[in-house]
Amino acid sequence: MNGRKRHILVDTLGLLLVVVVHAANIQESDGAKLVLRRALGRFPRLRRIWADQGYKPHFVDWARAVGHWAVEIVTRPAGGEGLRIMPRRWVVERTFAWLGRSRRLSKDYGGSSETSEAWIPIAMIHLMLKRLAPP
Repeated sequence: MNGRKRHILVDTLGLLLVVVVHAANIQESDGAKLVLRRALGRFPRLRRIWADQGYKPHFVDWARAVGHWAVEIVTRPAGGEGLRIMPRRWVVERTFAWLGRSRRLSKDYGGSSETSEAWIPIAMIHLMLKRLAPP
C-alpha cells in the first residue's frame, strides 16, 4: 500500500515526545505500540494516555500490561454529527496542524519512512525556537 502514517506521542501542551512513521498498511493500534515501545523507560511520569477510537480494543490492555499506562479512549458523543471538538484529542490534532505548516512535512517529500520521521523533530525544534525567540 502506498503512503505513510504518522504516530506521535505529545504532552498536554502538544509538544512532541515520540514519533514513529511507518507504512500505511499497518493498523493504528500496532503503530501506537511502536510509539509506546519507544517511550518505555523514557518518561517515568507518564501515567495516562488519551487516544481515539482507532486504538481500541486490545491496545488498551496491551498498554496497561507493558507500561502500566492507563489508556482512555476519547469517543464521539452519541448522535453527534459534523465537526465536534473532542476533549484531549484536539491536543494531538493541533500538533499535527503545527507540523503541517512545515513545508517539508506538508507533502511526503521523503523517500523513506526514516527520512519522514527525522523531519518531524526538526520541524518541532524549529517551532519551539520560534516561540522562544523574541519578535
